Amino acid sequence: MIRPASAAVILDLATVWPDGNFHTKNAKRFAEEVGKLTAGEVKITVQSGGSLGFKGPEQLRAVRDGLVPIADVLNIQQIGDEPMLGTESIPFLVSSDKELRILHKYIRPEFEAIAAKYKQKVLYMVPWPTQYLHLKVKATTLDGLKGVKIRVPDKNAQDMLAAIGMAPVLIPWGETIPALASGAVAGVSTSAVSGVDGKFWEFLKYIYPTNHTWSCQMVNINIDVWKKLSPAHQKGIEELAKKLEPEFWAASLKADTDSLKRLKEGGMEVVDIPPAMMKEFQAKTAPLLDAFLKRVPASEKPVRSFLAEVKRSS
Repeated sequence: MIRPASAAVILDLATVWPDGNFHTKNAKRFAEEVGKLTAGEVKITVQSGGSLGFKGPEQLRAVRDGLVPIADVLNIQQIGDEPMLGTESIPFLVSSDKELRILHKYIRPEFEAIAAKYKQKVLYMVPWPTQYLHLKVKATTLDGLKGVKIRVPDKNAQDMLAAIGMAPVLIPWGETIPALASGAVAGVSTSAVSGVDGKFWEFLKYIYPTNHTWSCQMVNINIDVWKKLSPAHQKGIEELAKKLEPEFWAASLKADTDSLKRLKEGGMEVVDIPPAMMKEFQAKTAPLLDAFLKRVPASEKPVRSFLAEVKRSS
């Protein structure tokens, strides 16, 4: 909600992530700097842990409809509304944060156009670090993973893990820990950071460093709220977001290292995936690239431009 004060505009920023998550820390840092920049005339209050009641897949619409002025939107969870926002999670399309920066040269303008269509403006975007499969079972072949029920955050991950014989279930983050606790799933596809958020060592044993997909959080502001800010504040906030974004990307990489260490301290084991297993994983999921581009033709040009720059055909 927007809460007017005598000398300030107070804006809530909704996020589903807990206070300890680096995305939430980034948001709080951004809010603090906005307050300094505007001499307290614009105050952003970060509402973490889904406290405003919006689930991850609802954030894009919540900002569009003015239910919250700012939200930290996980792009891949919005594909029910805008399939193109799932481009980053095409299996094995991106292999590193460096490649992700290259993809963003081509795809970010498209994401910003989608945000505008939904009556909002992207302030900054920050990736999740590399993705893992967190499981109860240890396997050295894909056959050893067949039939394992695993939580996934989006359709691309669902299609990818179905392609290798697992039994993926699409579950928002807020419902993931209850699903683990009840035994509804026996694994989770996510980052090490989320693994720490969910204390996965209480439920799972093995971490597979598959680096299979990427995704980003987009911190978006409702365009009507944005237009009510003074031109000076708009300019200052835009420049601030641009300045902080590289620092926030660095925080993502550090969070991965720190979180993987914490998972191991909790008793989880990082699996040394056999090359043959990884090669089969990539081969079985390779057709999903063309399937995605066929399903989302607007992604073809930016994806092909990216692949040409990184000198890959697929």
